[in-house]
Amino acid sequence: MKKIAFLLGIGLLACSAPALAQKTKVKVKTDGPTPETAAAPDEAAPAAPARPKAIPVAEYYEGGQDALYTFIEKELKYPIMARRNRIQGQCIVSFTLNTDGTMSGIKLVKNIGGGCGEEALRVVRLLKFNKPDYAILTSLPVTFKLPAPGQAAATE
Repeated sequence: MKKIAFLLGIGLLACSAPALAQKTKVKVKTDGPTPETAAAPDEAAPAAPARPKAIPVAEYYEGGQDALYTFIEKELKYPIMARRNRIQGQCIVSFTLNTDGTMSGIKLVKNIGGGCGEEALRVVRLLKFNKPDYAILTSLPVTFKLPAPGQAAATE
């Protein structure tokens, strides 16, 4: 009986040893600077603002993707209910860009609430695209972000 218990204990220990070995960390003390603390010029520089993902239909907008997002930011009016409830995030609007440059099938795919979805639909309907060679089914994220407490609030 003792042999069986001993063998089972050894078997369990052998099975769990690789899992335990993966979790343990060994700290090694060195005299010189570690690679993480070595002078890295990229870490000292301020991080560049994150650019949104490339959107396929942005090439058909006059001025490209930067102009597209500039127009959206300019026209976007933060809904009062969303501002009051501090709602932030992305609403995603899906539409088809037709060969004549018009949009059809505009619908809200993701809504964060507080009136943000309706505002995103309104702003996307204002966009004017050039004529593509073929119809494109795409989605466009519209970001709602409240200003920091020290910054001036956008007009409503």
